[in-house]
Amino acid sequence: MYTNCIHCYGDVMRRFSKSDCLDDLRRRILSTELAPGLDLDEAQLSQHYAMSRTPLREVLQRLQGEGFVVMSENRGAKVASMDISVLRTFFQTAPMIYANIARLACENRTGAQIGDLKRTQAQFTKATKSANGAEAALANHQFHAIIGDMAHNTYLVASLARLQIDHTRMSQTFYRPADPSETKLVLKAIEQHDAMISAIEAGEGALAIDLTLQHWDLSRDRMERFVRPDPLPVDVISFKDHTHAI
Repeated sequence: MYTNCIHCYGDVMRRFSKSDCLDDLRRRILSTELAPGLDLDEAQLSQHYAMSRTPLREVLQRLQGEGFVVMSENRGAKVASMDISVLRTFFQTAPMIYANIARLACENRTGAQIGDLKRTQAQFTKATKSANGAEAALANHQFHAIIGDMAHNTYLVASLARLQIDHTRMSQTFYRPADPSETKLVLKAIEQHDAMISAIEAGEGALAIDLTLQHWDLSRDRMERFVRPDPLPVDVISFKDHTHAI
């Protein structure tokens, strides 16, 4: 949940610009600090960011256009939910979008973008090895966004941007491993990123597609567990005893 405090430094209250507010709300939604489906209280947000309601509403409208929030005239704004139909489409569509983005990135990447990708990979590696799940998920988000920019395809990039919102929120589970076997999977993601960078830099489209699909498969099962967790334990004997009790 978000707090309603105003950021202060000494006696000076920090006022967020619209750009800073936009970036911070994106981060809080992607990290699930603001949970999917959460109703957003505009009065509290206005206080938190020391911003009047008009520019805040402009920020929320921008976030709605990007797919982060949903706004309605009667109910205000809320964080975009992840319902069954959305998640079904996500798992059905993600491999196709990621694979085609990777192929086009090999054809259209620039040296500057390769440099950006390597710097983001360094951040991802640092966050992953230090077990900072939230930062790792956000760095992974940026990594794939840069590959999307490399593709230079307006239609696919728009689809990727919306896809990544839900991917990053679900991947919080993947980047918080619960046991050593899951930690190995997370470290494997670092190796796959490095291999993807090499393939894109070399313009090897077929290899980039193969590596991208391997990378998708690595995290898919863990993300599906976010949607379909293990059932809670049931005391069968206790239920049986209750059935025969007088």
